[in-house]
Amino acid sequence: MSIKSGQRINSEASRSWLALFLLCLPTAVLALDMSALYLALAHIAASLDTTSVEELWILDIYPLMIAGFLMPMGGMSDRWGNRRVLLIGSAVFAVLSTIATMAPTAFTLIIIRAALGVAGAALMPATLGLISELFQNPQQRRQAISIWTSAFMAGFALGPVIGGALLEFFGWGAIFFLAVPVMLPLLMAGPIVFPKGFKPEGQKQYDWISSILFLAAILPLVYGLKELVSAETKLSAVLVLSWGFLVGGVFIVRQLKVSNPLLDFNMILSNSGLATALTILLLGPAIVGGLTLFVPQYLQLTYGLSPVAAGASIAPASLGLIIGALISPALSRKMRSSGAVIGTGFLVMSVGLVTIAFGVQLGPMWVVAGIVVVYLGSGPFDALGTDIVISSAPEGKSASAGAAAETATELGVGLGIAFFGTLGTAVYQRILTGDLIGGDINSYAVEHASSSFSIAIAEASSLGGTEGAYLREQASEAFASGFAAVAGSTVILAIFLSILSFVFLRKTA
Repeated sequence: MSIKSGQRINSEASRSWLALFLLCLPTAVLALDMSALYLALAHIAASLDTTSVEELWILDIYPLMIAGFLMPMGGMSDRWGNRRVLLIGSAVFAVLSTIATMAPTAFTLIIIRAALGVAGAALMPATLGLISELFQNPQQRRQAISIWTSAFMAGFALGPVIGGALLEFFGWGAIFFLAVPVMLPLLMAGPIVFPKGFKPEGQKQYDWISSILFLAAILPLVYGLKELVSAETKLSAVLVLSWGFLVGGVFIVRQLKVSNPLLDFNMILSNSGLATALTILLLGPAIVGGLTLFVPQYLQLTYGLSPVAAGASIAPASLGLIIGALISPALSRKMRSSGAVIGTGFLVMSVGLVTIAFGVQLGPMWVVAGIVVVYLGSGPFDALGTDIVISSAPEGKSASAGAAAETATELGVGLGIAFFGTLGTAVYQRILTGDLIGGDINSYAVEHASSSFSIAIAEASSLGGTEGAYLREQASEAFASGFAAVAGSTVILAIFLSILSFVFLRKTA
């Protein structure tokens, strides 16, 4: 009997670890897709003739849709079962990824990316729910979550390298198709390996109205922000922004009144540590997301690096993120303060940001060195931020706090791309048009080149000769100025977050 019992336990343990391996696959591919797409943006822009606003939306719509649907999908997993939601979400994600490879226009790709964001929002809550079901032992569960988090970081680190190789030999569509072979093992083995789960009793009905209000506020705010740069008349952008603020106010009022809020503002406002940690998880990723938007374009379009070379140049930055995240728990124990570790990390980030701001005119070596330091400094808030949120929440509110943490992170990435991307574009357009208007290059070419940096480089190639070389030089300098402006503005934000961490989280162990 004892032998059979031992065999059963070993069999169940092996099944749990096999399930964990399968759960790491969608996590890794989501991270890989995210980091590789930054690298592919210049190629997508050249292929689909995108404007600067369309380029920002191609990157931005995905994390914004994840932020809007993360908590609805979490509630759906609770009611339908984690396994069912994960398998359906993975299948839809694979199908949409295949369709994305054939997108004929930028608008079509933006719509598909929005749908991918909805499907992607189903994966993370269901994955974490399954890990909790598979590993009942707290120590094993922490180990499993650590492995799962490492898979995300590994995917993010490998994204530039794998993405660069795919771009070199197959084109930008291969970046999206990569999700298909990764999802297939999960879809084939998942129904056998994953537990079926159960339907909890006595759950409150999910507040879909709050989700609709959330999206109805965030998307117009992002759209209006981007239109302020590109629109000839600013009235429409101001009206859209006003609508976003108005709906946002309605959303906040609703959250303060309903019994099952999407974001529990009463819980957040009553706890300074929780509010600070959520602020860090919102603004920290905004720095990383906004800055990373410019690096691949800088390397490929300004200095002509191939996708493989650009990917290899960026890869050490992701390794810096992994190192920063792995050493953070040990530093937290040694310093007896997670807040001090996070605050120090933001100071390290500010050093990297200053290096980029001054080094962007000097050459790619300075920019690569700066981004490595930035990612190294971002590791602490990445590794410790969510844990602080959950541990700071009142008893019985850890699930709501965890959902708020994930939403803040995804929303931060989206808002960072929107705000800092818009800032960089505005500086680029102002400098480029100021330098070229009234010169030898015709006004149509100048207007076309001001749409985005990638279009300017394509326009320079079509002009050729001295005119093309002059346009390329002026566009590169204008883009570098926009990039430097973004890096400089994020220095201020990083120092502010460092002070916030030291002051409000210094006693957080």
